[in-house]
Amino acid sequence: MNPELYLADLHAKPEALSALARALESRDPFEGLPEGIRRVVFLGMGSSRYAAGVAALRLRAAGVDAVAEYGSAAIGYPPGEGTLVVAISATGGSRETLDALSRHLGRSTVLALTNTPGSPVTRGADLVAEMLAGEERGGVSCRTFQHTLALLLALESRLTGVEADVPGLVRRAAEASADLLDRRGEWLPGVLSLLDGPHGVYTIAPAERLSSAEQSALMFREGPRRPADACETGDWAHVDVYLTKTLDYRAILFPGSRYDEQAMEWVRQRGSTVLAVGGEVEGAHGLRYAGDDHPEVALLTETLVAELVAGTWWARG
Repeated sequence: MNPELYLADLHAKPEALSALARALESRDPFEGLPEGIRRVVFLGMGSSRYAAGVAALRLRAAGVDAVAEYGSAAIGYPPGEGTLVVAISATGGSRETLDALSRHLGRSTVLALTNTPGSPVTRGADLVAEMLAGEERGGVSCRTFQHTLALLLALESRLTGVEADVPGLVRRAAEASADLLDRRGEWLPGVLSLLDGPHGVYTIAPAERLSSAEQSALMFREGPRRPADACETGDWAHVDVYLTKTLDYRAILFPGSRYDEQAMEWVRQRGSTVLAVGGEVEGAHGLRYAGDDHPEVALLTETLVAELVAGTWWARG
């Protein structure tokens, strides 16, 4: 793991996303999926599971039986005809995911989503979809997380039959990422100071984009090794509100939940510090970027803020 190379990986996001958009325009990576899929089981760990959780929620909302499972779970959906198992592993070698996948090989339809062609997760798979994120030389999943989300949106369109301009969406995310990167000299110094407290950073997001909070918190733990944890916005009033009473509580809020105000009422009462990424929220410091009013653009883009903060702290030691 290397902080300078990690920051370079982040700066390559717009270019990598543009390449992914071109690839999605030229070919549907899921065209080989069979008919008659009745349920979808996502398997993954870490960032892969974060992305899968959002994908499963979106599919359920569209009427598709879908679940995101820990690869490490000893029990889970049984294999069988009509089940599509989506095994997600950027490296293709996550031990827990491979163990869970072994229950389904030859019994369920298996789709491997990976950034590493020919890796163990692809062996025995009925279909392989490549993330096309390029090598992450910093050793941290950042572009692969973003590309996983984009490809899962394309998979959603395929499974539901609802047409979606995913290549166009990915291009908008590339433009949004470029906007944040190009203007980082304007916003990053202030955000670094705002979030630099003695008790870590907390991240809050609506269920529909919970992966943004989870991935952001992971970046603070994985790079600069700072305390960080994620919470769903509505659940925050039931599980994390207590921290605002005793800690120098500093958080990133990804707006969009109908419960934003419920959380912010407590934040204002207790004088806590919150950065709202992608929206204007009373009592919070705001950071806007191009296209942040589009939920899917936000889903694909907003973690870049935490990633840049984490990478800068990490590089500074």
